This record gives sequence, C-alpha cells and structure tokens, in this order.
Amino acid sequence: MSGNGLSYSDQGGEAAPELAQEAAASMTPSASAAFGLFSSGTKKNEDLKQMLESSKDSAKLDAMKRIVGMIAKGKNASELFPAVVKNVASKNIEIKKLVYVYLMRYAEEQQDLALLSISTFQRALKDPNQLIRASALRVLSSIRVPIIVPIMMLAIKEASSDLSPYVRKNAAHAIQKLYSLDPEQKDMLIEVIEKLLKDRSTLVAGSVVMAFEEVCPDRIDLIHKNYRKLCNLLVDVEEWGQVVIIHMLTRYARTQFVSPWKDDEVVEEYNENNFYQSDEEQKEKVQKVKNTYTMDPDHRLLLRNTKPLLQSRNAAVVMAVAQLYWHLAPKSEAGIVSKSLVRLLRSNREVQYIVLQNIATMSIQRKGMFEPYLKSFYVRSTDPTMIKTLKLDILTNLANEANISTLLREFQTYVKSQDKQFAAATIEAIGRCATNITEVTDTCLNGLVCLLSNRDEIVVAESVVVIKKLLQTQPANHGEIIKHMAKLLDNITVPVARASILWLIGEYCERVPKIAPDVLRKTAKSFTNEDDLVKLQILNLGAKLYLTNSKQTKLLTQYILNLSKYDQSYDIRDRTRFIRQLIVPNEKSGALSKYAKKIFLAQKPAPLLESPFKDRDHFQLGTLSHTLNSRATGYLELSDWPGVAPDPSVRNVDIAEAKEWTGIRGKPKKEKPTGKFYSESEEEEESASGSESEKEDKEETSSDESSGSYSSSEESSNSESDSKESTAKKTSRAAAESDSEDIKVKGISKKRSTSSSSDTDSTSSKESSSDSKSESDSKSDTVSGKSVSAISSKKEETTVQDRKAPNKQDVFLLDLDDFCPVTTPMAVPAAALLSPSLTADLEGLSLSSSSVIDVATQVSMPTKTHELLHRMSGKGLAANYHFSRQPGIFGDCMVSVQVTVTNTTDQKIENIHIEEKKLPPGMRMHEFSPIECLEPAGSITVSMGIDFCDSTQTASFQLCTKDDHFNVSIQPPVGELLLPVTMSEKDFKKEQGMLTGMNETSATIAVAPQNSTRLVIIERVVKAANLGVVPSGQDNIHRFAAKTVHSGSLMLVTVELKESSTAQLVINTEKTVIGSILLRELKPVLSQG
Repeated sequence: MSGNGLSYSDQGGEAAPELAQEAAASMTPSASAAFGLFSSGTKKNEDLKQMLESSKDSAKLDAMKRIVGMIAKGKNASELFPAVVKNVASKNIEIKKLVYVYLMRYAEEQQDLALLSISTFQRALKDPNQLIRASALRVLSSIRVPIIVPIMMLAIKEASSDLSPYVRKNAAHAIQKLYSLDPEQKDMLIEVIEKLLKDRSTLVAGSVVMAFEEVCPDRIDLIHKNYRKLCNLLVDVEEWGQVVIIHMLTRYARTQFVSPWKDDEVVEEYNENNFYQSDEEQKEKVQKVKNTYTMDPDHRLLLRNTKPLLQSRNAAVVMAVAQLYWHLAPKSEAGIVSKSLVRLLRSNREVQYIVLQNIATMSIQRKGMFEPYLKSFYVRSTDPTMIKTLKLDILTNLANEANISTLLREFQTYVKSQDKQFAAATIEAIGRCATNITEVTDTCLNGLVCLLSNRDEIVVAESVVVIKKLLQTQPANHGEIIKHMAKLLDNITVPVARASILWLIGEYCERVPKIAPDVLRKTAKSFTNEDDLVKLQILNLGAKLYLTNSKQTKLLTQYILNLSKYDQSYDIRDRTRFIRQLIVPNEKSGALSKYAKKIFLAQKPAPLLESPFKDRDHFQLGTLSHTLNSRATGYLELSDWPGVAPDPSVRNVDIAEAKEWTGIRGKPKKEKPTGKFYSESEEEEESASGSESEKEDKEETSSDESSGSYSSSEESSNSESDSKESTAKKTSRAAAESDSEDIKVKGISKKRSTSSSSDTDSTSSKESSSDSKSESDSKSDTVSGKSVSAISSKKEETTVQDRKAPNKQDVFLLDLDDFCPVTTPMAVPAAALLSPSLTADLEGLSLSSSSVIDVATQVSMPTKTHELLHRMSGKGLAANYHFSRQPGIFGDCMVSVQVTVTNTTDQKIENIHIEEKKLPPGMRMHEFSPIECLEPAGSITVSMGIDFCDSTQTASFQLCTKDDHFNVSIQPPVGELLLPVTMSEKDFKKEQGMLTGMNETSATIAVAPQNSTRLVIIERVVKAANLGVVPSGQDNIHRFAAKTVHSGSLMLVTVELKESSTAQLVINTEKTVIGSILLRELKPVLSQG
C-alpha cells in the first residue's frame, strides 16, 4: 500500500479520487465486507496518514477530501485525529477549512487532542484574513469542552469588535453555542448581544437577533434603542435574518403598542346607534370614534418597512410578513397579505401545506380576505390528499349565500374522486355548509340522501354520519329520510354507518313507531356477528323501545339483554347490567329506575360541525406550534395588547449615540484649524452656519439611509475599507462638535463678567431706548439665541477679544456673588405677570443682555427631600438629602446636593466621612469635609457636588463613621440636572427652530380647568424641574428654558393650552433621552387635579 501512497502523492489531488473509485470497483465482495463498517481499515488509514504528512498541498487536500467523504458516509475517522491536527496551521485555506470541518466533528470525542490545538485557533483569531478568523471562531465554539468556556468567551468578545462584519456575524452564532454549553455565562453574553445589536451591518443583524431569541428573549429593553434601526435595515438583511427579525419584532410590538383593532370595534358599535339619539349625542360619538385610536409612528414604521418583503422570493419571509400583518395590522390593512399567500400556492407541496394551514386559520375569522381568490383553492387532480383536504376546509370556510351554488357543484365532482379519504372529507364539508347556510340545508340533505345509493361503502357511511348530524338540528321535518335510511340498513356494512342509523331510529322512535320494532327484530338476529359499536347502539335502541313501546318490544329487548350478558366485550356486559337495572323494575332497583325515560329520551344538543382549525388561532401563525396544534419546545407566546401604551420615548436615540458605533475601531482624520472656519461679517457667518448645518443634516440622513441599503455581499467584501473610512468621518465630525462646545463655554464665561453692567445700561431709561436699541440689539444678538451653535461662540469671542478676560478664579467668585439669595418669591414671576401687550412692546428692549445663558436661581422653591440612610439601617445615624439648585459651588459641571446628617442615639458619633465611591464611567463626586463629631440628637447640613454626566444614573458610595460603613446611593430626578436660563421670546423661538425633528419630543395631556392658570402652571413646572420662565406674548402658551449642568445643552419646554381642557407639552433639546424622561415626569405634574 505504500506504493499506492506514493502514486497518490505523485499524481496529485485530481487523480486520487479516480484511483480510489477504480480500487473500490475492483474489490471483491468479501474484500469490501472486510473493509466495511465493521473493520478497522488500518492499511487504508495508514495511506491517508502518509498523504497528510506529505510535503505537497495537493496530496494533503486530497486526503482531507477523502476523510470528509468518509465522515459524510458515516464511517469512523477518529483515529486520524493526530494526523489531521498537524495540518491545522496549514497556509492553504482550502486545507484549513476541511481540517476545521473535521475538528468540529471529532473535537468532543478527542477532547485532550483538541485542547492541544486551542493555541492554534487563538492565533488564527488574529489572522489578517477574515475567513480564517471566522472559521477559527466557528471551530472553537464547536469544541464542546466546558474547560475552554473562558477562552471561548474571550474570543467572542474580541470577535464582536472585529472590523469584518462576517467575523461579527460568526461571533453572534458562537453566542448560541456557548450558551447551550454553559448557561451560567448568560449575563456576559447579554452584554455582547447588547453591543452587537448596535451594529449597523445588515450581515450581523439577523444573527444577533437569533442569538437574542435564544439567550434572552424576555429582555425587551435591549431592543428599544435598536427598534427603528432594525426596521430600516430589514429590507437589506439576508432572508434567514429577515424571518428571525420579523418574528422578534412581532413579539416586541405586541408589548409596546396598543391594539389597532379597538378602532374597528368602536366603529361597529357606532354604526348600530339608536335612531332616536340627538344630534349632540351623535357628534359626541363621532368625536369618540375619531379620538379612539391613533397608530404609534413606530408601529406604522414596522408595517411600512415589512410591506415590500411580501414580494420576496423566499416563502418563509412572505409567511413571516403575513403573520406580522395578521397579528399587528389594523383589520382593514391585513388584506394585502392575501395575494402574496395565494402566490405561494404555486410552490412545492411542503410550502403549500404550511401556507394553506395558515390560510385556513385566517379564513375562519376574516372571510373577506380570501373571497376574491376563491378559485385558487379549487382542488387539482395532481394535489396530494393533505393539500386537497386543506383546500376543502378553506373553501368551506369561505362559503356564503353568494358562492354556495358554485361550491356545491364543485363538491359534486369531488365526491366522485377515486381518493376515498378525500371523498369522505367532501361529504363532511357539504354537511358543514348545510349547517352554516340555512338556505341550502334542504338541498344538501337531499344530495346526501342520493349519495346513500352510491356503490362505495365509505361514501355511504360518511353520508349517513353527516345526515345523522344534520337531522339532529331539525328532526321534526325529516321522518321520511329516517325511514329511507332504515331500509338501507340491510345493505350497509360499515359499522359507523350502521351505528348512526340505529341511533337515529332509537332517538326518534316515536316518529317511526312501525319501523323501529322491526329494525330491532332484524338486528337481534345478527347481534352476535355485529361490531361492538353497533351492539351498543342495538342495546340503546332496545332500551328506548322498551320504555316507549313495551308491548311489542319487551321480549325482544330481554332476548338482546340475555345475549349481551355473555358477550366477549366487557364494555357491552357493563352496559347490559346498567340498562337491565335501569329499565326492568325489580326489588333491588333504586330510585333511578323512575327516571329511566327521562335519562334515555332526553333532548340531545345538536352537534357542531366546525373546522379543525377553529382553535389554532391562539398560536402564532407560521410557527411549528401552529402547524402541530400543540405547544412545541421553545415556543414564545404572543402577549396580549397592553391597555395603555408604554412610553414611546424609550425608542428615542441620542444623536451622539446614533453617530457613534463601537463595533469599528478607526483612526480619526486630522482636524482642520478652526480659525479659517470663521468669517468676518455677521451676514457671512449666518449664511455659512446655515449651509453648514444643512449640509451636516443631509450627510447624517444620507449616511443613515445608505447604512441600511448595503447588501450583505457588498459588506462582506468591502467591509474593512468602508468601516475605516466611515469611522474616520464620524470621529472627525464628533471632534469638531466637541471643539465648538468648548469654544462656546469659554465665550459664555467671558460674557458673564460683563453682564451686570450691560443690564443697567440697557434698562436705564425708556427715553433712550430708541437710540440704544440698535446698539443693545447688536450686543445681545452676539450671545442671545445662538448658544447651541458655533456662531454664538464666534461672536462672543469677537465681542470681548479687546477686553481683558478674567481668570478662572475671578469667574468663580463672580458666579457666587450673582447667586446670592434674593428676596423675590420666584425667579421670574415679575416678567410672567406682565400683560401680553406690554410684553410684546418690551420685547424689542434688551431686558437681559446676558441673554440665553444668564443663569437664574429658584431660591424659594422647596425641593423634595430624599432619604439617604434610615436610622435603623445606620445604627442611629440618619441622613437625608435634597438638591439645593445652587449652580457652580463645586465646579461648572457639578450638581449641588445638601446632605443633612442626624444623630438619633444618646452617644457621640465621630468621623463621619465618605469612602469607596462606586461611580459609573465619567461621573465625578466632590465629597463634603469629614464631620469630626456629632453630638447626641444633633444635626448638621453639609454640601457636596456630583457630576452626573447628564444622566439619571445612581451615584453609590459608603457613608462611614469611626466604627461602621453604610452603603448609600443618590439618584437625581431629571429636573435637577438642569440650570434655569433667561431669554427673550424671540430668542426662544429662534433656538426652538434649530431643535426640531429628532430633537423634539411632545405629548398631549389633559389639564383640569383649575390648573390652567398661568401661576399654577409655572409653579408646578418650576417645582418639578429647575427651569427658568421665558416671557410670553400669548396667554395660552407658557415657555421655560434651562441648560443641562454637565454639557450646557439647551432644554426648551413649551406648554400650550388647547380647547377642551387639553394641553400640548413640547420639549426641544439635543439631549433627547433627558428630554423624553423630563416629558414623562412633567405629564403627571400638569395633569393631576
């Protein structure tokens, strides 16, 4: 065999298979048996080992192909493991792929040897070729050895940040494998899933959603921020991924949106209104109908983005969209899926079977969807029986007065079919039509009676069973049919049919008094030869006749009872004893014998002829559970629609969040010098800034749209270069924005130092207002209304560049002086109480030349006190805290918190201080000075500062004494993350115009009449959030402004009172997350009584 081995090596990979085939053909039967499944085949494996150790790649490749072929045929190739593992580091990609396939198969069996190759896979994970990195991860995750779970976890984390979307896709696949190997890794895997869900690549989306469905399908919160992105990417995701995402989004939508079907119900109720109702009541009802339901924009987004997929070539995708529309769309819109589902009936029989099952379920509830396509469900002679019966069921569901005559003619043809099972199903379908449509009941019954003379016993038997069910609905009119069926009893041999005829005669024996005893006589003769089912009905018939016509049938009944007393079947013997005691009175018979007639001849309810798919609608369409009509393993139920829609703002995404993507690591481009960006004149500045902002907006929207339009093949091929470029662009843009913010803040701090003098100059006298108007306007406009954009920072720098800028300490002291306690009850009520006309007149004057960023304090507004440490938990030490709303005490970015510490014990508490701060990334804390000693029953208030980074995350730390440590935490309400600012109405509108679109959040709320006054609204809003009041020229519109403490982003709040005690609450801000949370907190404040 060694010679053969050399010939393989010499001839290369192409000749080897031919030689192998020749060798196999020339083997004798005995030899082939010897080298079959039950032999070791050592010589043949030696040959393969030599080929694997060859220096030629062609020989190795051929050997690996043969080995993989052995595995495919079910042969054992495990003893080649050492020889194969040696080639895992081969530079030939084809060889490496086949080695990986082999290792995936035998890694579990040869765990020790597989572990030796782990280091090779770890090196391959950093290979420059994305295919090798992905294959290494795939093999590593297929090695089902618990000991390497940490290595797999590390590899998945690294791969999730890979530049190639193909590798990230394989990381998502590996998550499911690792979870099945070690479910305890769930928390860490959820972090990776959360990261990959933010991925904008269409190649990754389907795989990560599949991992989400396997690992943590209940973590709906992970989908909130990615919902809109998934909807937009859906069209470009691969077909397998589309199916997974659509099913997941169906479940998500059922938890987040209100039912779109309520509107239909109210409309139906309105249509049936009382004729005598007044016009006013009808108008109220019309208004109620109009206000009943408005679809959430995100709900509409899902329906709109899945609609094009109905034209997909993949049947699974079309079926997934159809079930989504069935479960989520308004009933008026669900009909668009019917045409696509009917198109799928041209596919192979397996697809037809699934689609028809789902159509059968749909057609029960909504017939109108499929009525136009009635002819598509006509049975073809080439259809298999399972398809025929499903089509028959759908045709029966769609039957109505208009089309029943056509369907009955069709059914007449089906009854003559050679497929007896199908013919029997057709007869049952005719019975269902007769039950559902009363106009054709008699016609169907006559037709079924005609079928009783059919030569085929199965057809006759099914006809008898169906006639029996139909006669139960109206037996009084059909005595003749019962007589006709009694005559057929001699010829019918099918047990079910004979039993049905006997039951009918026994049930309605009083209507056929002459025939019934004779039937009993005939059946008594053949009793011993009958089937058990027929014997039971003969016993029932004898008992009923004994009770109603004992003169003629008494002896016959006793004869039958004696025969059945010794029958082989214990069921019949039991029934005989029961009937004898019940109908034949004797000394031992109990009280029941008095009621024998009522028991046997009681009125029976008519049976319901229903579709077998009637109760399947509680399973989600298109699932295995729906097909099997029983709950399958892993089935996730659709939840009921929520009564009230959850907060839609959870799906809002920060602009910064939308721009950045952590999956790609790229180097930013060098920034251009900012000096060249600014122009000399104001006109040039404004036009440049406008065009620049428009350009940025267009770039952002186009990048968002284009991110969802790449196909998976383009991404896999050009992933690395594209990702680097896009990252560089995004990073440079973000850097430019951060620079403009820095410049803005510097300009603000310079302007503050001159604000007090400009205030007195601008408001000194009304006579000089006309002279100084242009001057004050030009000064105020340099700052007012432009704090968010880069223009404000430019103008502020040009305005104060000749003046001496104060140092940082000077600004700090000035701020403290400005924020001294004032005696006014509120920050701005004086301006708020001005009449609209006076406010409009004064609007031109520069009432506050410090403009947008001039901070005002809300001194008199009491803020809520929160418990920091309970006296029981703190061993006598109690601590409460509140937000003092004093800005800048510990730094520009810190929120001031006042902590009141109380000693409730009778002993001194020494050295109260803060230790072990556990703060989220970026958060900072300025501790209060340690309290050396706190006397018994003593209390002290200290101040501390916390930079919450414009988030409501919790700041956790330890409050310590000399002897104890207590874990405490401070969580800020979103309203305390703001500093109030003052501005004119003109500036407010200007800033609001810049913060529209994604930066705007709104809601409509109900406001009690007593709460709609200006003072009450201002008091409630300012109490809930640290906002400054903006003068308004309209009585029904109230405006408030603030900036976030950390980043200085503007927060503009508008409350516009509408008619019928409602109000529109609008919040404009760059920080959309904070804006949505503030909206949620302000809604109950304004709506409560």
